[in-house]
Amino acid sequence: MPRGKRGGRVSALEGGGEEEAPSAAAAVPSAPWAFPQPPEAAAEQVLLRGIFEIGRNSCDVVLSERTLSWRPIQPVRPAGDSKDDVLHKEEFIELKDIFSVKLKRRYFAKQHRNGTLLGITLFICLKKEQNKLKDSTLDLINLSEDHCDIWFRQFRKILAGFSNRPKSLKIFLNPQSHKKEATQVYYEKVEPLLKITGIKTDVIITEYEGHALSLLKECELQGFDGIVCVGGDGSASEVAHALLLRAQKNAGMETDSILTPVRAQLPLGLIPAGSTNVLAHSLHGIPHVVTATLHIILGHLQPVDVCTFSATGKLLRFGFSAMFGFGGRTLALAEKHRWMSPNQRRDFAVIKALAQLKRAQGSPKSDCNDRWQMIQGQFLNVSIMAIPCLCSVAPRGLAPNTRLNNGSMALIIARNTSRPEFIKHLKRYASVKNQFNFPFVETYTVEEVKVYPRNKTGGHHPEEEDQPHETVSEESFPWNVDGDLMEAASEVHVKLHPRLISLYGGSLEEMNDSKVTCNCL
Repeated sequence: MPRGKRGGRVSALEGGGEEEAPSAAAAVPSAPWAFPQPPEAAAEQVLLRGIFEIGRNSCDVVLSERTLSWRPIQPVRPAGDSKDDVLHKEEFIELKDIFSVKLKRRYFAKQHRNGTLLGITLFICLKKEQNKLKDSTLDLINLSEDHCDIWFRQFRKILAGFSNRPKSLKIFLNPQSHKKEATQVYYEKVEPLLKITGIKTDVIITEYEGHALSLLKECELQGFDGIVCVGGDGSASEVAHALLLRAQKNAGMETDSILTPVRAQLPLGLIPAGSTNVLAHSLHGIPHVVTATLHIILGHLQPVDVCTFSATGKLLRFGFSAMFGFGGRTLALAEKHRWMSPNQRRDFAVIKALAQLKRAQGSPKSDCNDRWQMIQGQFLNVSIMAIPCLCSVAPRGLAPNTRLNNGSMALIIARNTSRPEFIKHLKRYASVKNQFNFPFVETYTVEEVKVYPRNKTGGHHPEEEDQPHETVSEESFPWNVDGDLMEAASEVHVKLHPRLISLYGGSLEEMNDSKVTCNCL
């Protein structure tokens, strides 16, 4: 069969159009990613069977309900001759890993229509190491128009049957994320894959902090199957917060005081383009743009737990994780130096916060096993996390034993200690050692937490919480909520709400499980 001639160009087209095949998906002629046919596949109903050239071999190709399998056609050999049997084993791919199909045509110079049909191109998702996904192609070469048309229509019918896959997405892109790379990331890595799949997009470039929040309050979402955020943790948290606020408003709930919030109505996809990408890293196990994009395209959904943060009975925001004390002050310092690069700003803030290490007077009150437990004292840091919080500086996570939807939060308290000991604790996050194995670190599994900050002049006593009281002082305390700075002048009530939002991401069972030997978590 013809392969290619000098001066021609080959493209994979849908329905005979003139769009050239993108380079985003690299062809793999030898199909090293294929696996032996599973035993249960033999019992599946055969939809189509035919002959195609795959790689350099003419193959007997079988399309069944769940798989596409093929075996090279071998010449008849004498009985008992098993030579090359190993090289001609049946191979297959699962249909759920195919995300697009197009007709493959050759166009010669100055030819724009009616190119020569070469066969069918399948765009597929490959599973690589460390939870990484990669796009690739499989070419089924056959010059018969009728033969390819039958197969092409059947593939299109199969792909249309995956109802979870989005057909239209509203995309919020933060051009200021990290090193202002979000625009390049989207148009060079994400958009080509969405175009291959035929997903319609409405891209909105945000212009300032809070822009996505204001737009999502009122914008029309009918006809969209999902929302996508291209940016860092702050952008992703803002869009998630906005989606949940919109869901409460649509349900007729008062957003100032929410006891039992309703679920977000649309799923959210996260394309990592920030400096830490904690949310995307925790969701996918890796901060990888193509992996995140393919999860969206394939419609992989994960229900995720969300927290509400309230003060004096009023909702402050929705979020996934928070830090009070060292973590909050570090972010507050970094926000004052936005003119620095992200890495410089982070390092400067951490060093200055350590140099000015302060003990936070407070009384976290946690709900453990349906009863409140009071914890009083001086603390260097208080972390409350509903997700593992994986990132480059903490590859095992800030809360390694927390999962995306296990119905609980990790409460991690670092009590007062010396600066060298606290630095040792921080360094442990980047190693394989247990970061909680210090006498001043306490960990709890909780569903609700109330944090009562106190200043030097005294403050609010938790035992008086049922009585009318004023705020502690006019001083506000910085919180780091999903990488966003939140100021609160009084106690903060953090409550977990299981599976409140769906995010585009793979199954947790596929993630690398790194257990921590700790009696508390």
